[in-house]
Formats: sequence, structure tokens, C-alpha cells
Amino acid sequence: MSSFDIAPIVTQLRQVRDHWREQQNRTESGHREFPSRDAIAQAVEGLKGVLYPQRLGPSDLRHASEDFYVGHTLNTAMQLLQTQAQIELHYRHRSAGVSVPDPSGQAAQAQRAVQAFAQQLPLLRQLLDIDVLAAFHGDPAARSVDEVVLSYPGVLALIHHRIAHAFYRLELPLLGRIMAELAHGQTGIDIHPGAQIGPGFFIDHGTGVVIGETAVIGQNVRIYQAVTLGAKRFPKDAQGHLQKGWARHPIVEDDVVIYAGATILGRVTIGKGAVIGGNVWITDDVPAGTHVSQASLRQAEQPAEQPAEQPAEQPVEQSEAAAVAPATPPVLSAPAPERTARVAA
Repeated sequence: MSSFDIAPIVTQLRQVRDHWREQQNRTESGHREFPSRDAIAQAVEGLKGVLYPQRLGPSDLRHASEDFYVGHTLNTAMQLLQTQAQIELHYRHRSAGVSVPDPSGQAAQAQRAVQAFAQQLPLLRQLLDIDVLAAFHGDPAARSVDEVVLSYPGVLALIHHRIAHAFYRLELPLLGRIMAELAHGQTGIDIHPGAQIGPGFFIDHGTGVVIGETAVIGQNVRIYQAVTLGAKRFPKDAQGHLQKGWARHPIVEDDVVIYAGATILGRVTIGKGAVIGGNVWITDDVPAGTHVSQASLRQAEQPAEQPAEQPAEQPVEQSEAAAVAPATPPVLSAPAPERTARVAA
């Protein structure tokens, strides 16, 4: 028997929950309302083993039993994901205030979505192999592709992202977001499941990387730690609520390199083959092949002659990347190619 007086606390917690549910127009549904993070984490761990059985599967697995392990583990993961997908579908109908379909219909819809995901797994493995090779060839410290798969946080985050993005495209965004946040918690790399990322993507070191929902990244792109591909502004509707779903993050074309601490905001385009130096702040397009560094940006911002009176300083707009911005961040534009300087790596 407990010696603690917990009954009043239990009662007060119930009252707080009831108040929240009343505010959110929630009613008792008689079953679980939200997907389970634990179940999704278990499914993703299984899928990582399915994709890389000898490296991310069980320690006692041998080649002779790979197919049996992959089949059994994939079936288990799909069963878990179908249940969670059905819960998300039910939750989405209730949140939208529309009539909830019969359970058998929702189960069939969830099964179709999970089956469609499973059919993408061979392609996901091929994409990830290209990412792994990009990490191996892009890092002189990497001794083998196996080391890259087993230990690189950027590769772990990208495995999660490739899986999460598939569910996002199958209109199961909550499952995708939970999958992405599991990797975020483990690696410090925050990739929204909606971001579109081409093959051969390499995140070196990775801590503090942020890639927003509508970012589009081409092939063979390499970025370093603390890079932000974020939004510049957040328009509101007539009711004062943030507008959602519009394209607000950068487009990074093929063969771009972005060094540590760079912050790129808004729906700008970083042209093919551009090199973005460390700790720069970019809010305008960068032409293809341009090298941008702090020195080149200072040169581009330098006025031709000193004006008689300095205009009042305009406030810098708050953004989701403010936490990783330079201490006194001017809003800078990418220079024209003829005014570039050496990139500080």
C-alpha cells in the first residue's frame, strides 16, 4: 500500500485532461486515438534490418538465413505499421470533423498504404546505397562503406528520412513525422519527412542540421553540421493563424556543397555546383557555380561611396533558424559570380 497521498493528484490530472479535451472538441472514442511512438520505433528498427540485414540486423544472422529473417521481420513491421496507419486515418477523420468510415474500410485503406510502401523498399535500398557511397567517397576518414552504415549519424538520419518520406507521400504524415523525430532525437539532425532529397546526399558530422518540409535537394549534394535550410517568413491568414503547406524552403540543385553553420532561408535557389562557405546567411538566389564566403558577401555589401547620412537600420525578420544564426546576422544576399572570393571551409 502506498504511503503517498496521490488520489487528489490523480483527480486533478483527470480534470486537466478533461478540460483540454473539451477545448479540442475531443470525445471518448473507446479505442486508442493516436499512433504509438514505441510501435513505430519497433517497426523502423525492423525495417532497418530488412534494408541492411548483415549490418543493422541481429548479431547472430548469417547469409544462409537472410531471406527468412527479411521476410519474417518485414511481415512483423508491416503488421505494426498497418495498425498505426489505421489509427492515424481514424484520428485524421475525427480531427477533420467528418464521419469516420467503418473499421473494415479503414483497415483496408491502411493495408493498401503499407503494401504500397513495402513495394518501394528495393528502390529505397538502391537510393541508400548511393547515399552510403557518397558518404564513403566524401569523407577521407571513412575506412569502409560498412563503417559508414554502422556509425555515421547522417546515414542513420537518411535511412529514417527515406522511410518517413515514403509514408508522407502516402498521406500518412503523422507516422512519417514520428519516424523522422526518432532519428532527430538520436542524431541531432532534423529532416522534415516532406523534404525531397535526391540520391547521393551526404551529411557530414550532422549535429544541428535543419531541413524544412518544402526543401528540394538535388543529386550529389553535401552539407556539414549546423546547416539550416529554413523558412524566411511565416504569413498568417485572416484569423491570425500561420498558413501551412506553401513552398517556403530552399531549392538546392545538383552538386552543391554547403559548409558548416550556413543558413539559407526562404524559397531561394542555390544553383548547380555552387559552394556555400561556413557561417554565411543567404536569403537570395545563388547562381550556378558561384562560390560564396563571408569575405565575398562583405565585398558585395560594401557601398561604392559613403553616404552623407546612414539610413535607420531595418529590423531583421525572425525566422525558424534564428537559434543557429551568427551573433549579429545581417540579411545578406549571394554575390554575383565575378565578385566571389575564396570559400572558407
